[in-house]
Order: sequence, then structure tokens, then C-alpha cells
Amino acid sequence: MTSHATVRASHTVPGVSPWLRRLAQLTSLTVLPSCVWRLAIAVGIPMGWGPGSDLHHSYYPGRESLVLVFVCVLQECLGLLSLGLVQRWGEELPGWIPVLGGRRIHPLAAVVPAALGAIAVTAITVLGAWTWSEVNAANPDAPTGLALRIFDLSYIPLLLWGPLLGVLTVAYWRRRRIHG
Repeated sequence: MTSHATVRASHTVPGVSPWLRRLAQLTSLTVLPSCVWRLAIAVGIPMGWGPGSDLHHSYYPGRESLVLVFVCVLQECLGLLSLGLVQRWGEELPGWIPVLGGRRIHPLAAVVPAALGAIAVTAITVLGAWTWSEVNAANPDAPTGLALRIFDLSYIPLLLWGPLLGVLTVAYWRRRRIHG
């Protein structure tokens, strides 16, 4: 039986400070509120969208719910990948992977997708936040009042996802250049 300290030590990577580890955890959590909001719609909870909207609760649950669940699963998986920038599995393939297990990951194999992801997520979320009031004003079926505040609170953390991922990516690149 392995102790908690042994398991924790196996995930420790030289050059990763505790604050970077916490930053990676925070980064992976930035996607959670918007997923919870989407899942609420998927199960049919009214979230303020009017009857003319594709997100009106009368359409859910149903076949359309699968799309929202898929988007949530994909978003959560991508969010959790930020943890790889501070953990051993982001530098070396896990031993349980047949044939490739234990091999080192070339730094660019992580840095390029993470950097492109950070740029894309930042651009998408900033553009979405910038234009939301225009979209909301043009759509009479968009949420208002408390429903709008819940929507805003659910999506505001996504604005942090790209920049935090960028910080983690730069730290990963610098650490891998120094520590190999």
C-alpha cells in the first residue's frame, strides 16, 4: 500500500513551485462554472432564456442535451490538461501506456498546443465578453435580471483560463529548458 506522501512525491516535478501547482489547479477549475450552467440547461432547469431561444428549458432534457454534455466534457478535459504543465505526466508518458510508456515528451509537443490554446481561449472569451451586451440587447429571448447575473458569474471565470494557461505554458517552457 502506498502512502499519501509516496503518491505525492511521484507527481512532484523539479522546478515546480507550490504556487505554480495551485495556479494549475485554479486554471483547471475556471471551466467548471460554465459547465455547471450548461448542464443545468441540459437537464431542463430554466436559466432565463425565452421561448424563441434554442436554450429555452422546454427543449431539454432531450437529444439536444447530448451536445451540451459533450461540450462540457470536452471543455473539462481541456481544462484538466493544464495540470500536465506542472505534473510528471506532462513531461513523461505514464508507464501504463503500451510501448510508449516512460518516454520523455518533447517540450514543444506540450508548449505549442498549450500556447495556441491559451491564445485561442483568450481571444474567444474576450471577444465573447466584449460583444455579449450587443448580442443580449439584440436578442429579446436572452436572459435578464437574476438569470443574466447567474450567466455572467458562470462565464466570468473563463476569462482567466487563457491568460492563466499562458503563464503555465511559459513556466513549463522555462523549466523544461533548465531541468530538461
